[in-house]
Amino acid sequence: SSERAARLATLRTQSIASMADAPKPEGGRGGFGRGFGDRGGRGRGRGRGRGRGRGRKDDEDRWVPCTKLGRLVQSGKIKSLEQIYLFSMPIKEHQIIDHFLGSSLKDEVMKIMPVQKQTSAGQRTRFKAFVAVGDENGHLGLGVKCAKEVATAIRGAIIAAKLSMVPVRRGYWGNKIGKVHTVPTKVHGKCGSVSVRLIPAPKGAGLVASMAPKKILKMAGIEDVYTCSRGTTKTMGNFIMATFEAVKNTYTFLTPELWKENRFAKAPYQEFTDFLGGPSTAAKELPPMY
Repeated sequence: SSERAARLATLRTQSIASMADAPKPEGGRGGFGRGFGDRGGRGRGRGRGRGRGRGRKDDEDRWVPCTKLGRLVQSGKIKSLEQIYLFSMPIKEHQIIDHFLGSSLKDEVMKIMPVQKQTSAGQRTRFKAFVAVGDENGHLGLGVKCAKEVATAIRGAIIAAKLSMVPVRRGYWGNKIGKVHTVPTKVHGKCGSVSVRLIPAPKGAGLVASMAPKKILKMAGIEDVYTCSRGTTKTMGNFIMATFEAVKNTYTFLTPELWKENRFAKAPYQEFTDFLGGPSTAAKELPPMY
């Protein structure tokens, strides 16, 4: 038995030595199975794979419109946001706002607050975010979103703010000299118990308001205004929503400069009906409309 054990030990030693002396395969790094060689010399698996992944991400980020308005915007039939507002067309895709105002848009988180719901297992806490979006040149949006995580709530509120984007009408306090700088008339907005009134102010007066409405008014592109507020203004959500309502009401007044006759044009859906009627990939191009 001792001779047999010695013979087995000798055979095992010889087999290990022969495997060590054998020529290495093309992949290199030893001869025990495949192992973790350099895998065909592709540079640790970062060759073609990274390019494919990047291409897929670009495809995911590419906007594929799912509404008629989105198709008209992407194809260049609609040139500006004002054309959409003129015909009171609802905006259902936030990419439309990015298409026209993407580079000039600024957003600011106005407030994040926890809200709770009583359940049989205790309380369920979520986070509510208020975000204002504007280009400081006559466009303003305010979005509210509730989610389990703060980052998700902020992302959702930014999208909601873009979808609620409204035009802001600006005017003068006295003589019409230079650029518009204040609200055209006294306007009022209300949310909950909070009422906000905006009053035209002369040039140089600045934004005479507390911190929350001042940020909203600055994003709207208003430089000079007096404000007056009533109610529980420490409820930040209602305060900023009342300010947003007041700014939105600037376009509800029909002032004398708007009394002149308008030449009504066709709505985009009617003007480009042939384009919208055909398949989106091979739609017929219309001749220019004069």
